[in-house]
Amino acid sequence: MMERREPGSWERALKWLALGAFLILAVCWTAGCSIGQEEHPKLEAGEYWVYYLNSAATRLVPYAYCPQSADPDDLIDELMEQIRTVPADLDCQPPLSDRVVYQNCRWEDQVLYLYFDANYTSMKADQEILCRAALTLMLTQINGVDYINIYCGDQPLMDRNQNPVGMLTASDFIMGTSNVNSYEKVELTLYFTDESGSRLVPEQREVIHDMNTSSMEQLVVEQLIAGPAQEGHYRVLPEGLKVLNLSVNDSVCYINFDATFLEGVTDVSEYVPIYAIVNSLTELTTVTRVRILVNGSQDVMFRDVVSLNTAFERDTEYMEEE
Repeated sequence: MMERREPGSWERALKWLALGAFLILAVCWTAGCSIGQEEHPKLEAGEYWVYYLNSAATRLVPYAYCPQSADPDDLIDELMEQIRTVPADLDCQPPLSDRVVYQNCRWEDQVLYLYFDANYTSMKADQEILCRAALTLMLTQINGVDYINIYCGDQPLMDRNQNPVGMLTASDFIMGTSNVNSYEKVELTLYFTDESGSRLVPEQREVIHDMNTSSMEQLVVEQLIAGPAQEGHYRVLPEGLKVLNLSVNDSVCYINFDATFLEGVTDVSEYVPIYAIVNSLTELTTVTRVRILVNGSQDVMFRDVVSLNTAFERDTEYMEEE
């Protein structure tokens, strides 16, 4: 008869280790939803995101708030009051300066008009654009509000080129809805063309960017496709152009466009779209060269003139002379 042997200490240790591993896996499996919610926070029923500035006033910080008001007009007033009241557990500041007075609002169709006193324009540029984003993202959550329009002392809000900012919607601020943790204001230098279509002209653009949804390189290309905002500047890339994928390796940015890229903008010189992309991307410290692909191929001639089978470097030959 075989003698029964008691397990040694190392065997007991293995059993306890296996049991511990099983328990950890069980806990993780049952808690999977809550972990996912922490990574991708979602609102509970009746809650709204209210946005504050971090202590350095460089980013937006979201806070889930459950208002008491159900009536839309009262809800607007309550949210406008809440955005000026930072919760005690947040190391943040209100996006609106203390000197700014919120006067009233007017709701017409899907547009909510907000009226502030003239002190709104006294905010620093960095704070104002973040404030603009905070107001838009917060208030367009209200059912029926698709746009907001900001007025200062009965005059429409103007950008730094003294053009009306006009109607704002949440999509203007390049923010994803699945992750609301890393918003920042960035200033891009983009290159478009002049009326002749033969020279590149620079355009400064401020954008609110969610770092968790797209890279800076992707953002630059998306803004180029969106087209110029400054008068006297003209687009260099066709509307509807799609970026199939984009990556950066060893300071080389690889952009894969769909075939729309080959259609181009016919009234600009052949090299202008190429160097609008290259010079805009090389304004970033992460990019020194650019490779352009079409449907995954580099063996392409753009406009039967420019071979894409090369790594393009920054070139100022096509820049507008100052």
